[in-house]
Amino acid sequence: MSEEIVDPVKKELESRRKAIKKELELLFKVNMKITDWDVPEADDKESANLILQIMQDELDNLKEAVKSGEYNNY
Repeated sequence: MSEEIVDPVKKELESRRKAIKKELELLFKVNMKITDWDVPEADDKESANLILQIMQDELDNLKEAVKSGEYNNY
């Protein structure tokens, strides 16, 4: 990518950093609540770690998809 294309992309994404962070946190918290509802006796720390592992696995899958070119013409 040329420098003139990358800079606006970086600027745009940086401007949305807080929103992306908030959305990730919301996704995590919603899944914690659902787990508490479905399994009231669940250990919150264990649940949190499992949810984070699932999220990380899926981020890793997305990284591989990007690396393989799946999103080149998205």
